[in-house]
Amino acid sequence: MAEAKTKPTSVSLEAFLERAIDPARHADCQALAEMMKKATGEKATMWGESIVGFGRYLLTYADGRVAEWPLVGFSPRKNDLAIYIMPGFERYESLLAKLGKHKTAKVCLYVKKLADVDADVLNEIIVSSVNAMDTKRVRRTAG
Repeated sequence: MAEAKTKPTSVSLEAFLERAIDPARHADCQALAEMMKKATGEKATMWGESIVGFGRYLLTYADGRVAEWPLVGFSPRKNDLAIYIMPGFERYESLLAKLGKHKTAKVCLYVKKLADVDADVLNEIIVSSVNAMDTKRVRRTAG
C-alpha cells in the first residue's frame, strides 16, 4: 500500500511565509491562518512544501487506504490562494453566491486576494466545513 506523499513537517508557518511567499500576500495568508486557527482551535502545520493545514481528519481513498489530512487549509499558489474546504461545496451554494470573486474545484476554493471576497462569508464557509468534518476529526490528547 502506498503512503501519502504530502505529510506534516516541522516547518513553521512564519518560516514558510518568509521563504516562499511574496510579501504582498503575507497579510492574506496571516488572515486565513487566523480564521482557520479560530475555527479549529489548532495551530498551523505545514503539510509538504506548500500546504498550511489546521487540524486533522481521516481521509479514506477509493482503494481503502486511510491517511491523515488537514481538516482545513490553504496554499498560496502563484496566481491564487487555494483554500481547502474538505466537504466540498454542494452545501455552500447560497454562501458562494454572496462570497465575491472566486472559482471552485472539488475541494478547492480559489481567490486572487482576500479583498475580492466577503471575509465574513469566507469565515462562515470555513467554520461550517470544520463542523461538517467533526465526525472524521483526529483528536490529539496531551501527554
